[in-house]
Amino acid sequence: MLENYFPVLLFIILGVVIGMVPVLLGWVLAPHRPDAQKNSPYECGFEAFEDARMKFDVRYYLLAILFILFDLEVAFLLPWASILKEIAATPAMRAFGFIEMIVFLGILVIGYVYVWKKGALDWE
Repeated sequence: MLENYFPVLLFIILGVVIGMVPVLLGWVLAPHRPDAQKNSPYECGFEAFEDARMKFDVRYYLLAILFILFDLEVAFLLPWASILKEIAATPAMRAFGFIEMIVFLGILVIGYVYVWKKGALDWE
């Protein structure tokens, strides 16, 4: 009975080895020469090595949430685009599919304009 699980065990071991070899090779072979430029703040504007429990500006979270909201539209646009031929097969479905996507995109545009007017996309 246990011999049936040997391929699974072999697959797990092989996966761990393949995942760990590049990490270990990079750790052993890579040069370790930190300097002031490498340790300087990058993109977020905070020091690289400070207390991890420091307070972040709420704008980071707001921008992340807005990115997720407007990025999720792709999750709705791609399936619609993939069945576009089936939607356009009959005139009634063609009009319905077009109108539903115009309504969806209109709601997104209204939300985008609202966020833009509120200044949530402005960065100081």
